Amino acid sequence: MTYFLSLLPAIWPWFILIAAQTGAVSGRRGLGLTLLAMLGCIALALGLVTPLAVGIACFGLLGAAGLRHLSGPAALAGHLALILWCLALGAHLVPGFHNLLVLDQVQAGPDSAAFTMYLNLDKPLVLFAVLLAWPGMIQGAKPTKAAPLSVGLLMLPALFLLGLATGAVRPEIGLPTWWLVFALSNLFLTCLTEEAFFRGYLQSIITSKTGATIGIAAASLLFGLAHAGGGPALVVFASVLGAACGLGYYATGRLWVPVLIHFGFNALHLILFTYPGPV
Repeated sequence: MTYFLSLLPAIWPWFILIAAQTGAVSGRRGLGLTLLAMLGCIALALGLVTPLAVGIACFGLLGAAGLRHLSGPAALAGHLALILWCLALGAHLVPGFHNLLVLDQVQAGPDSAAFTMYLNLDKPLVLFAVLLAWPGMIQGAKPTKAAPLSVGLLMLPALFLLGLATGAVRPEIGLPTWWLVFALSNLFLTCLTEEAFFRGYLQSIITSKTGATIGIAAASLLFGLAHAGGGPALVVFASVLGAACGLGYYATGRLWVPVLIHFGFNALHLILFTYPGPV
């Protein structure tokens, strides 16, 4: 907690971002976009973003909002352009975003590998864009299908067992001093953004064209491939996690379910095992 409090003078704009995200996924799109615009002005004034970054962000968001009015080849081209825009933001390829370094080569425990973490301003914009392009992702709540949800949840301990068997993780119980800033960043800036894109957007679109089985499988594989920078093993692990999240979304129609499955897995990984992996 002390470390988190020491960061507050620098990280307070991200609380506006989190409030904007929460409003948007709760169905209060106007509130979410208003808070996002407020954040943009503050970030510009503080030098966290440049006018070029703001321009690229506005262009993408406006384009996403217009996709609902397109059909046929124009809609296909628009969605492909949106996906590329989202991937560029997620990979931090768009110039002008000065993401804040909050963890620099830290270790979760003595046997864990060192890693670095930023509070991002670019990647979370993906959430707002896909919500504008595919608002039905938060309007599809339905009676829970117990069987697929149970299978999805059971895949999480199975994934940890696979990680132990392959040496990808080792047991290491503990809670680092920086856990709170990690939790906020991971829940909102990572899990919520990624689940909105891969499950709420991609899985929903593919499912609407091909059915749930292909939709879940395709979105899970794409989620795994998005982690290809970590090597083939990480692609497999991420694909399995993606399938668990996909089943959770399919079973309930509620976006927060795969978000919490994703975050719960990451939190247990941090608390019970070497994170992100052994030294």
